[in-house]
Order: sequence, then structure tokens, then C-alpha cells
Amino acid sequence: MDDGARTSMAPGWRTDVGMPSLPEVYRTVHVAATASVWRKLFAFAGPGYLVAVGYMDPGNWATDLAGGSAFGYTLLAVILLSNLMAILLQALSAKLGIVTGRDLAQACRDHYPRPVALGLWFLCEIAICACDLAEVIGTAIALQLLFGIPLLWGVVLTAADVLLILLLQQRGFRYLEAFVIALILVIAGCFLFVILAAQTDVAAILRGFVPSAEIVRNPEMLYIAIGILGATVMPHNLYLHSSIVQTRRFEETPSGKAEAIKYATIDSTIALMFALFINAAILITAAATFHVQGATEVAEIQEAHRLLTPMLGVGLASTLFAVALLASGQNSTITATLAGQIVMEGFLRVRLPAWLRRLVTRLIAIVPAIIVTALYGERGTAQLLILSQVVLSMQLPFAVIPLVKFTSDPAKMGRFVNARWITWLAWFVAGLIVALNVKLLADAAGLTDLLQRLAAAAH
Repeated sequence: MDDGARTSMAPGWRTDVGMPSLPEVYRTVHVAATASVWRKLFAFAGPGYLVAVGYMDPGNWATDLAGGSAFGYTLLAVILLSNLMAILLQALSAKLGIVTGRDLAQACRDHYPRPVALGLWFLCEIAICACDLAEVIGTAIALQLLFGIPLLWGVVLTAADVLLILLLQQRGFRYLEAFVIALILVIAGCFLFVILAAQTDVAAILRGFVPSAEIVRNPEMLYIAIGILGATVMPHNLYLHSSIVQTRRFEETPSGKAEAIKYATIDSTIALMFALFINAAILITAAATFHVQGATEVAEIQEAHRLLTPMLGVGLASTLFAVALLASGQNSTITATLAGQIVMEGFLRVRLPAWLRRLVTRLIAIVPAIIVTALYGERGTAQLLILSQVVLSMQLPFAVIPLVKFTSDPAKMGRFVNARWITWLAWFVAGLIVALNVKLLADAAGLTDLLQRLAAAAH
């Protein structure tokens, strides 16, 4: 197979698969068939953590801070529900990549007519730009809080992560995974310290994980809850996961694929539990620090940083908060850049040198952030984070629906097609995400108020 091209005789797919995405790391991590269970768990550990960072990016921080400061621990149930949905969808994404040898972008290109595939590519690029906008702004805010670097210069400095990705991947994909995991542990450690300093109410936290009817009855609470759901399940993570699971070199037999699906699902599930802890920790910090002291409108990251130390009486609290934000933003920009490369290669089959592909992907995302930051500065950061989540919400169904469709199709998945109950559950989750995001978009555009006024006038 020339130039790394692959072929597949699986029914329901085109014969020519073409170049894999991220060809420089494709099947570079060997998984010994005779290895012990623990060695195989270790060999497959990594891709799930790269995916998980997208579930704890600065865009999530804004909704978690707003929910905790305004409503205490009540919305922890929404974070838990969002995480369970993410676990299911990421497991399907990994299965698609392992079974078919295609990432989600390649699968869409194979299945849909060219105009539809190009439309999906364009929408996904917009979503990645929106996602990266939040991550770049979050990193720049962290640099400003820690080192006093002006916001605009902080945005420019985030472009350096392209060099970091190239450096780490030249040493091997495992180095990149190790770096990301190390930053996740830094984030978790920082928030563990802050939560302990906040002297949280354990009983109230446990009650918060139980769904409450108040979430639906209270319009303001429902709006933030929808925002949390919309910010959690991100479309680019589905493209990313379906590609990076193919960095593992396992036996491409039915039993080898079944084993790979099992270990990849364990990997992503454990990693997403870290994401659950960190998202819950942000909301718990806001609830225990701001809500209990009457500061119920803390939504901006800078304001939360300013208030943490005086309210907790612990000098390190604000610093660790900013360190966690920097780690979160840096992690998320790295994975968003990889996702951008996967989407470009999968939909368009663009073949460029690795450094140029990454630079183009990075510039597509960072240029809008520079322009908006230059125009609005600190005044626009909170609005930027909210806007980025709304744009992500618009694109999410265009990734989730094809994923569920492909993995539920026996002609494409063969013996690995979703079980009937998983298919129904996945379609329910997809429908719920679509409905909630439509509601979020309608509220953001003021359409809900308009419809209510029209209904009142009709009566």
C-alpha cells in the first residue's frame, strides 16, 4: 500500500481508505497480544485523557462557576448526567475508529455526497475555532493572572503550543499523552487543595448529585443547566478520539478488535471520571466559596480569581486556581489543534508537512481570538466564552448523529454493530442533546421570549 494508504473490504464502506489521519503516529504504540491485562491497560491508556481535557476546558469553567455561585450544589446532577452521556458517545467514537480503521471525518467523507461532506467539514472547522477561542482566551487569562502578561500578548503566546506538539510527537505519541496526563493531575491537585480549604458541606454535595425537579422549574437554573450540557459534550472530541485510538498497533482480527474496544472504553471511561471530578470541583468551589457568602453572580474567571483568597483566607487559593486554568487551557489547545488536523485530513485529504498542517490549523483558530481580544480586551472575555459554547452547540448534532448512525449500521460495523439497547440509548442521548441545544440557541437568540410574547398576544 503506497504512501501509507490503506484498503478495507468491509461492506458498506468504500474500498480505498487513503492516508490515515495523523500518519506520523499511526499504529506506533505496540500492544503485545501476549501481554498481561495490566500491561494492556497501560498500553491502551492515553487517548482517553487527550479526549477528557476537552471536557474540562475554560469554556466549562464559565458555566460551572455561574452554576455554583448562583445555585449552590444543585447543578452537580447536570454535570454527572453530561459526563455519563460523554462516556457513551466517546466509547462509540473509539469503536468506530478501531473497527473500521476510519476516524469520524473519514467516515463522513466516505458515506455522504461530497457537498454534504464539505458542509460538515465547514461546520466542524467553525466549531473547532469556537472551542479554541475559549481555550486560547482561558490560557491568556491565566497568563495575565499569574504573570501580568497583557491579554493580547497572552493570546499570541498560545501559538507556541504548535512547537510543543511537534517536539513531543517527534519523541513519540506516548510523550504527548504523558504531558497531557501530567497537566490533568496538576489541575486535579490544585482543585483538591482549594476544595479542602473551602470546608465544603459533604452532605450537600451528595444531595447535589441527585437530580432535582427545581432544575426544570426554575428558568434561570434550566438555562445554566443547558449551558453545562452544551459545553460538556464537544463535537471535536468525537473526531479526535476516533483517530487517536488508531495510534495503537493491535491485532486486526475480530478478537483483537474486540479486545481493543474493551481497553479503549476502559481508558476513556476512567479519563472522563477525572473530567467529572474537575468539573464538579469547579462548581463545588464556586458553591462553597461564593454562594454561601452571598456572591451569587460570579461568572467571570477573573472575578472568581480575585475573590477566592479573601473569601477563603488562604493565600495560595487564587494562585492555584490560576495555575489550574493555565494547565486546562494549554491542554485543551493542544488537543484542539490535533482535532483540527484530523478534521482537515479526514474530510479534505490535505497532505502537508506535519509542521505546516499544525500551523495552518492553529492560525485558523487563533486569528479570530486575536482580533476579538484586540477589539474588546478584558470586557469581552465572559461574552466570548458564552458565545463559543453557543457555536459549539450549533455544530454538535452534526457530529453526534453521524456517529450514532454509523455505529448502528450492520453493513458498516459487521459483528461489532451496536446492541439494540445501546442503539436506542444512543439515539435518545442524541435527541436529548439536540433538543437541549436547540433550547439553548433559542434562548441565546431571544427566540423563546419572542414566541412567548406572540402566544400571549394570540390569547
